[in-house]
Amino acid sequence: MIISMFNFWYFFWLILGIGAIVGLYFLLKKCSLRVQKAILFSLLAIGFILHFLKVYIPPYSTDEARMLRDSWFVNICAANIALFPFMFFSKKKTVWDYMFYIGMLSGLIAFVYPQEPIAKVDQLAEQLDIVRFYFHHWMLIAVPLLSVLLGHHRPSYKRVWVAPVGVLLLMLFIIVNQVFQAELGFVPLHSESNFLGIGYKNTSYIWGPGTNDAIGEFFSWFTPEIFKIVPVGAHAGEAKYWPWFWIIVPVFILVTPLAFLVCMIFDHKNFKEDVKKLVTNARAKLNRKSV
Repeated sequence: MIISMFNFWYFFWLILGIGAIVGLYFLLKKCSLRVQKAILFSLLAIGFILHFLKVYIPPYSTDEARMLRDSWFVNICAANIALFPFMFFSKKKTVWDYMFYIGMLSGLIAFVYPQEPIAKVDQLAEQLDIVRFYFHHWMLIAVPLLSVLLGHHRPSYKRVWVAPVGVLLLMLFIIVNQVFQAELGFVPLHSESNFLGIGYKNTSYIWGPGTNDAIGEFFSWFTPEIFKIVPVGAHAGEAKYWPWFWIIVPVFILVTPLAFLVCMIFDHKNFKEDVKKLVTNARAKLNRKSV
């Protein structure tokens, strides 16, 4: 099972993921609300447990440094795997909107561009981890999407701000993970000698765009110059992206419209009605002024 862009296995996992969501929808549609929620939560719980069990399969079981590093929640999808099971019981619409927007976006990106499986050094020996990769990212899409399709939650375009704010808060959660890892010796400590370097693991671009990274460089186009240099101290004026702060503007500019487009699939009627009301009110005001 060799994964590369647009080969047989690429489309196999994509079609299987779509088919599994469709099949599960029709299966759950006939079940009670309690059964629906129990099954959806079970998917999240399995994903949470599987995140730790992966240390028993290659490449983690054969690389102690990677096992110690990646058993933590050090990227956006891994952090969501940790948080979604707890968010599932929330009654706040903003929490569910976050799960819907970010689960859908992060999961879809992983399926459309499965960077981790493609980068496998020995894909034949790491097939179990490829299956795990696809289940984890499928789960992030399936649970929030099925919750919406089954009527448990309805996203609102008025709460689309939850997506960028949620991503930025999630990045702070990842930073805490990485700081603890470094302080406890799971990954190399930051020091004066590597001050200008990015984080030990930077898949979420928290520490900067990286080197020769087209996606990271694209994000950096939207970053104000002030967040690209050291402002004070011994390294003042040197090039260095401010951790987390550098990506705030790119996240708002890029994530907000994507979340809005995803939301329009389910909330387009409310949006159209609100736009019509605004247009009607604007015309009424103009007419009153002209009289």
